[in-house]
Amino acid sequence: MRVLIVPFPWKTHLFNLVPLAWSLQTAGHEVRVAGWPDLLDAVTGAGLTGLSVGPGETAEERKRRDQRKAAPAPAAGGSPQGGLGPLFDVRPDRERLGWEQVTRLFDTLVLPQARRSNDSMMEDLVEFALEWRPDLVLWGAKAFAGGVAAAAVGAVHARVLYSVDVYTRMREDYLHAKALQPPEERVDGLRDWLAGWAGKYGCEFSEDLVNGQFTIDPLPEAFRPDPRPTTLPVQFIPYNGPAVVPRWLAEPPRAPRVLMTFGDSVNDGPVRHLLPVERIQDILDSVGDLEMELVLTLPRDSQRRLRDVPANTRLVESVPLSEVLPTCAAMVHHGGTWSFGCALRYGVPQLLVSRAFDIPLKRQCLDRTGAGLSMEPAEVDGPGVRAALVRLLEDGTIRANAQRLRQEVLATPSPNELARTLEELVAARRADAVPATR
Repeated sequence: MRVLIVPFPWKTHLFNLVPLAWSLQTAGHEVRVAGWPDLLDAVTGAGLTGLSVGPGETAEERKRRDQRKAAPAPAAGGSPQGGLGPLFDVRPDRERLGWEQVTRLFDTLVLPQARRSNDSMMEDLVEFALEWRPDLVLWGAKAFAGGVAAAAVGAVHARVLYSVDVYTRMREDYLHAKALQPPEERVDGLRDWLAGWAGKYGCEFSEDLVNGQFTIDPLPEAFRPDPRPTTLPVQFIPYNGPAVVPRWLAEPPRAPRVLMTFGDSVNDGPVRHLLPVERIQDILDSVGDLEMELVLTLPRDSQRRLRDVPANTRLVESVPLSEVLPTCAAMVHHGGTWSFGCALRYGVPQLLVSRAFDIPLKRQCLDRTGAGLSMEPAEVDGPGVRAALVRLLEDGTIRANAQRLRQEVLATPSPNELARTLEELVAARRADAVPATR
């Protein structure tokens, strides 16, 4: 079959899709990966065939454009994330967000981001789909153009998650609140936007354009607080991009090894100013006497700004997570797709430090498993990180819980197994359909 893969246009989102793309390709299927031009080197570097869609701008140009067009924060409630506690509640009987909350969230965060990332590639993508006629379209979460392209050609399509599924929660809360409003007030900007694109190609809107006909989820069950029959679990397989294993990794660590990374060692997207260098120095000052080998990833310019580096600390610009984490006893990180997924896969107790939108739900799921700890960036200081690291290194219960999650990850269907499932789903969905003209 022909498979079209549409990642959200950032490199880390592409990396999330690479292992499944490999599995489909090595199973004998034709695979094409659509991306903005500056993403294509990463596509071909992964051994996949790329397709250029969208504007010819670099990631840096896109960052500046997004910053110029970003919607101002709403006056009521501060940031779009303000007052959204129920959205991140893992209890089955959680409250739903109210109408004012969900409309503020969609109008200031979801829809503007969706349009900025999808409008410019929509026409190119659908045009290619109409010419190539894929049987299956896999689109990364928030890459809604993939769902529209699939609808335009009648292809089976699935959304591929990169984190906990907070977006489906938001949509369900939105629909629930909308149904309670008077008919004349039931506005739905996301629906109107997608319906406009779908109508251009002779299709009607359906919620499949928001959530896919299926959802592929690479996280363990503990991180799926809302079980759904359309979810297809897949084992998280790390792909770091081109990497060279450093020589020092060949030697066993002299003390328990801890990796600390905040995602700013990779030049991909807006720079993450999660923690200033001064606060990182405070952490180093506080943990310098601990019996451990701390591997800290920092860009070269940030390394030069450190006042003092303890003897137990190794500074590197970057390191392949799939190579270093099997040697680690603990990890401190920013909660990105790869750092979080790798920590789970290798059973490493973790300290999660992040302000990303999905982090409150991810944090609650992590707390529920007992496999790690979490801190708000504003709370992070040297003594706090030291206390958390001592606990991660010495608490056998946390380590046992992390190892339990590792076994759950390894028991999840591999991308090769999921590829066979997708073949069966496509065959079943198309059993009564007229074969597409080649």
